[in-house]
Formats: sequence, structure tokens, C-alpha cells
Amino acid sequence: MLRFGARGRFVICDNLEKCLDALGGVRDTCSIVKASRIREKRVGGSTSRSNCLIDFLAPRAATKTIQKENCRQSSTSAVNETQRTCLYDFHVEKQGKIVNFAGWLLPVQYRETIAVSHLHTRSLASLFDVSHMLQTRVSGKDAGEFLESLTTCDLINLNKGAATLTVFTNDNGGILDDLIITKDDENRYFVVSNAGRRDEDVQLLLERQEDFKKLGKNVFVDFLNPLQHGLVALQGPTAAKVLQSLVKIDLSKLKFMNSVKTEVADSLVRVSRCGYTGEDGFEISVPAKDAVNLVERILEIPDIKLAGLGARDSLRLEAGLCLYGHDINEETTPVEAALTWLVAKRRRAEANFPGAQRILSQIKTGAKKKRVGLLLGQGPPAREGAPILTPEGERVGSVTSGGPSPTLGRPIAMGYMPPDLAQFGGGVLVEVRGKTYKATVTKMPFVKANYYTAK
Repeated sequence: MLRFGARGRFVICDNLEKCLDALGGVRDTCSIVKASRIREKRVGGSTSRSNCLIDFLAPRAATKTIQKENCRQSSTSAVNETQRTCLYDFHVEKQGKIVNFAGWLLPVQYRETIAVSHLHTRSLASLFDVSHMLQTRVSGKDAGEFLESLTTCDLINLNKGAATLTVFTNDNGGILDDLIITKDDENRYFVVSNAGRRDEDVQLLLERQEDFKKLGKNVFVDFLNPLQHGLVALQGPTAAKVLQSLVKIDLSKLKFMNSVKTEVADSLVRVSRCGYTGEDGFEISVPAKDAVNLVERILEIPDIKLAGLGARDSLRLEAGLCLYGHDINEETTPVEAALTWLVAKRRRAEANFPGAQRILSQIKTGAKKKRVGLLLGQGPPAREGAPILTPEGERVGSVTSGGPSPTLGRPIAMGYMPPDLAQFGGGVLVEVRGKTYKATVTKMPFVKANYYTAK
């Protein structure tokens, strides 16, 4: 059994691509997982670490290569800061290549390359461990008002059992995190938000809860412990068929962005029809004591394979979905991020959410930048920070996510540029390592979404 605490067993590297190179042969087939660096910035006098994609942990065999690439070796304190999900030992047993993602030890891939895992998810179905996500129960007679005071969504008009994607916003309209809120009842909600924003989200919720208590309002916030409660995502065209063989409920009646509590593999779980891949699929919230059994039961079904963070990232990029800390952050508004639809009609009329003045002004008069998709031709993939140029060579924006598309067989990217230049079909240049390559501004998703709407 692999033990992370063993001295010298892992190293931490700022540059993911160098570490993927050290693993051998991965970069050529799955360089969708981009190089990124941990960046620290000052926010209100305190230092916060931006949510880089993966701070990589490589096996011992790669240590010498990585050290030559100027990666910094981990200290005992760095090791102790990492956390594990309830499925960590299972991933090790299945020979998952473990990385440190936002402070959590998770598999970036298994035996197959990331590209192969990606294509398997598009054609059949794969199972991902997403237990590092922050799962939160919010209840009390003022729970809906509490959550609406932090977000742009309309929970009053949300049906029971339905879920909505929304964002926490700050007073300047910037996005603090993106999250999904499910309405279990008028006074009970289930929230799933990003692991990389766990500390910030916890602080935000607790501080607002204290504000509500001072006003005599009733709100309870319960954060689920990842060692006691898991979350797995079954994604792909055959996901519904696979899960249907394990449940008694009729999944054809469970539409996209709806949730139900039921039994799977003799465990009481929450099944939500959603995901981060653009495919039909489910996220299953399960007690830790039942998590391994649930995963093993699903994997007993033919053509279901485990997938890691690498494939999850390339799938979400093809689906045109944002990664917090890259495509959206606390300085980006929903309007700029092409997420205006997350600002509910009633909330626009009431103008009572954080940052309403700036966001509503941008909806009315427009923003100075816009998130767009970029379809590149032959050449290397454009990574985060790559300049976007006009055909004449003037810099007008930058890439926020990018890499090869295993489905399309060519590089894709998303980034920000002025709205007047962000016309679909327009031509731009992207600079990669000092050379420029042609790209076309395109609609997203890059690959057609297959969400289940029961139509």
C-alpha cells in the first residue's frame, strides 16, 4: 500500500507539463492538461493562492528528471497540508497516478492515457472521483433568502428537486465561485462548490450566517467531511443505462439538473443528473462507508472505466465550461464571462445581489471584454496566458484555458477579448512561444452537449 508520507516518495512541481513529461509519454497524447503555476496575489491585505489547475505530485521514478526541471522538492509540512478523499486508497490500489489538486490527492489518470480516457467518456461512460468538491447542506426557514443574498439565482421559483448553476459574487460584481444549488424543500438546500475555493466558501457562508443570526433569522449550515462523504461522477452516453441497472427508480423521469434521493448498491445516496463533461451523466453523493462498494459495483458493468482529473479537464474544455481561477475569478463578472444567463430575471428586477449595480450596468450597456472560444488550426496548443492578437499583430486579449481537443483532433482554447472583435467566424492570431498561429473565434461548446432533457 502506497503511503504518501514516506520521505522522498513524491515531489511537488510548479509546472505540470514538465511533470507529465517526467511520467513519460503522457504529454504527447494528453497535453490538454496545461502547464500552470501557483500564483499568489494580495486581496484586501491578505494573501490568497489562485486555484491553479494541478500542483503535480510525481512518483519516485520521476524525481531526478523533475528536479532537473527546477521543480521544488516537497517538505514534510507540504505533505501534511494535503488532504485525501474517502476513495484515496482505492485509487492507489487501481494504480492511479496521484497528484495534488487544490490541496487534494487525486488521480490525474490511470493506466491509459488521458486522451484515451477522454474518448472513452465521449463514446461510453467513465467514473470520476469528485469527492474533493465542497458539499454543504443549508437549512432553516430563512435558508433560501440566505443563499440568495450571496448569489444571482432565483430559488423562490425553483421547483423542489431541481438544481441551478449560479455564482457567488462580490460587491464589485466579481465571481467568488461557481456552484450548484439543489432545492430539496422550501427550507432545505444542497450546495456543491469548488474544492479550490473551499476555505473561501466556508468563510463566506459562515460570515453571512452570523449576519443572519444577528438579525434573528434561522439558518443552519452543515459542511460534509470528504472523509465521511464521497461524491462520484458517472459521465457519458451509456451512464443512464449503467445506473438504471443499479436503481429501482425510473431514470428517464430524472431530467438534467434535477436530483433525487434513492438507493444504489444498497446505500442511500443522492443522485443528481449533471456533470462537468458536456455528456449525460450523474453525480452521486454517497456516505464514505459505502463509497468503495458503490464504485466497485459500477465498475463491474462492462465498458465502464475509471477516469482522472486530466480527462475531466479536457472534457470540460470541449464543453466550453469555466474553470475557476482561470476562466473566471473575483475580478471577472458574469457578463464578461458570457454567463449573463446565471443572473435570474427576478433578481435583475430586485437588484439585491452582491455587485448588482455593476453587473446590471454591464447587461444594459455592455462590458469591455468577453469570453470567447478559439478554434486553432495546425500547430501547438495555446496555453493560459497566450496573447490573442488581431491579424495585424495588435494584442487584444489572452487565453485562459487551452489544449488539444481529442474529439476534434485540433487545438482549442477560450479567452477574453473586446466584444467588438469577438465576432463568431472572425480571424485572430494566437502567440505561442514567440510564434503566431491563426485561430477562429467560435461559439461554445466546441463539442455538442448531450444533456438529458427527456424530449
